[in-house]
Amino acid sequence: MSVQDDAIREERGQRQDARQDPRLKGWREARFGMFIHWGLYALPAGEWKGEAIPGIGEWIMYRARIPVAEYELLAKQFNPIEFDAAEWVSVARRAGQKYLVITAKHHDGFCLFKSAVTNYNIVDATPFGRDVLKELAAECEQQGIKLGFYYSQTQDWHHPDGDGNDWDYEESQKDFGGYIDSYVKPQVTELLTHYGPICLIWFDTPKRITAEQSQSLLELCHRLQPDCLVSGRLGNALGDYGSAGDNKIPGQAPGMDWETPATINDTWGFKKDDHNWKSPSDMIRKLVDIASKGGNYLLNVGPTAKGVIPQPSVDRLLAMGDWLTVNGESVYGTAPGPVQGLEGCRSTAKGDKVYLHVFDWPQGGQIRIPGLQRPAGAYLLNDASRAALPITAGEGETIVTGPAGAPDPVDTVVVLHTE
Repeated sequence: MSVQDDAIREERGQRQDARQDPRLKGWREARFGMFIHWGLYALPAGEWKGEAIPGIGEWIMYRARIPVAEYELLAKQFNPIEFDAAEWVSVARRAGQKYLVITAKHHDGFCLFKSAVTNYNIVDATPFGRDVLKELAAECEQQGIKLGFYYSQTQDWHHPDGDGNDWDYEESQKDFGGYIDSYVKPQVTELLTHYGPICLIWFDTPKRITAEQSQSLLELCHRLQPDCLVSGRLGNALGDYGSAGDNKIPGQAPGMDWETPATINDTWGFKKDDHNWKSPSDMIRKLVDIASKGGNYLLNVGPTAKGVIPQPSVDRLLAMGDWLTVNGESVYGTAPGPVQGLEGCRSTAKGDKVYLHVFDWPQGGQIRIPGLQRPAGAYLLNDASRAALPITAGEGETIVTGPAGAPDPVDTVVVLHTE
């Protein structure tokens, strides 16, 4: 498991006055969400004109320098007839994910929602003709999952004034400020007024956006939906919570509310030759590692052009859900625990309980915890009988004795309680 102390760039950090903001309460309790990267890039699926294009799937327009006039023709082929909003939301719910964030507009500029600002959207430009965000909003409400939208505010390779496309448009001629005011803000307004309660807007790659522009977007979101959070990738250290780099985890608790966006394989948008799947055990441990440092884990799926979440993603998410069914108490609604920096262990805390997550079960079952005041009792979270585990005090340490073999080879949760 890789950790990085430079995981959260300063400009993507949490706004100082947001750290005590009560709006973050529900987001903190969630700890686990689903990211969905879906758009026209699912059609080429990593290949353009017979050539495999290196890099992540949703960046194919940029990596292959595909002209707008060619790339936008993909919209005429986009007909995801197997898309089922109920199934997508059900996967998130069964995985134990409490919120869902989908790419309303990624860097390629294509919109997964009906927009009055552009016809380059799933309703007006494709044979499919359905607003998938409306369908997802209805299903999220039905199944008790909070809904958020990813929106690329700076990069837009389709818009003449958006950032990033220097093969179709002359950079020096771009009116980026005009693009923010006349295109981005009206679309963010659509997203926050047409789809019911939105838990967050996930901006991305701030790049050239100014502090004034970031501030104006923050104020717009909060004015339209006061409970809506804004991710740290708004830029200029103005986010309601910090955003770590892709797949990056801080080495220690960073002292802010934060989130790691992560992939199950290597790509975000669907790529047909990416089969480098992470194991459920690896991702369970990443979830726990992140929660133990006060963060959220936003784990991605990249549906196919037909609208299907790849089965390897589903299988892994449901395995995580099975583990959370038993052990979710030690993740949801927790804060960082008092045991930090101990190799092979993590800790979370809630109320009068400390949850010790033991990744590497010690030989003989003796868990030595340095510097921890002796708890009143201990038991295994996956033991329905809550049989008490022996506790002894050593020199500067507490020793909890469990079974000789690991009760859970992925993560055995030992509950230490003070009452």
